[in-house]
Amino acid sequence: MSHDHGAHAHHGHIHTADQSRLARALALIVTFMAVEVAVGVLAHSLALLSDAGHMLTDAAAIGFSLLALRLAARPAQGAMTFGLRRVEILSAQANGVTLLVLAAFIVYEAIRRLLDPPHVHGGPILAVALAGILVNLVAVWTLSGAERRSLNVEGSFQHLLTDLYGFIGTAAAAGVILVTGFQRADPIVSLLIAGLMIRSGSGLVKASGRIFLEAAPEGLDPGEVGAALVRESGVVEVHDLHVWEVSSGFPALSAHVLVGADCDCHDARRAMERMLRSRFGLDHTTLQVDHTVSELLDIVPQPIAPHPPAKR
Repeated sequence: MSHDHGAHAHHGHIHTADQSRLARALALIVTFMAVEVAVGVLAHSLALLSDAGHMLTDAAAIGFSLLALRLAARPAQGAMTFGLRRVEILSAQANGVTLLVLAAFIVYEAIRRLLDPPHVHGGPILAVALAGILVNLVAVWTLSGAERRSLNVEGSFQHLLTDLYGFIGTAAAAGVILVTGFQRADPIVSLLIAGLMIRSGSGLVKASGRIFLEAAPEGLDPGEVGAALVRESGVVEVHDLHVWEVSSGFPALSAHVLVGADCDCHDARRAMERMLRSRFGLDHTTLQVDHTVSELLDIVPQPIAPHPPAKR
């Protein structure tokens, strides 16, 4: 088995940087959410209160991401031979599902408001939406520097991004309501935002589902990996080839390789590991290398001795 210890140490450094970025984004979101709830109650605005509900899910998503990063950084021990790295994928899946559930609620509410539009106060909504755009821009900018290859961090980023689009849409709707008095602008914009949330949420659920189902990493063809192994010097056959992802950015491979009888199996293994690392970025590899049998054994049937007659 070959491990790249340098890569793992670097991964720990990335996790620490991501944790501080997520913590800053969380502080921003929670502070602004409190302001939004206060203005929503004073202005009797259901739109602002429902958006505060969305921000609450953002805060929960970021909090869960932070917890997942801390758990994933723990060393492997006991029964958890890979540590708790998959908690990050669990967090990404939870983020995806909450986006989809929230989108369903928004679609339902938007359709209800299209049929029976309530009177909306455009002024306070516009003011809070513009402030929300600023806060979310800062939060998105904070997270954009994080390790976006991590599905977990990507989940929080998608939550913030849809919230940013939501505030832009809400500001546009409030502007239309103030200028024209067209009350249905609010639910129309809500439907567009729900569409974006469905796109982000389904992407996260699909990507995390691939990892849970032990699929090969996206963009890595196991057939191509197998063909590259067979082309290596001395290799006769490759079977039981498995390529999967333990967590985001942590692909693994195992295979049984047969080499020629006169081939040095240790040299062959080292050459294959170098090729897998440089060409496919596979650091965590387990290769069982055996020699092919040069000659088949002759199995000669032995004559069967006659049974002695049974005693009466």
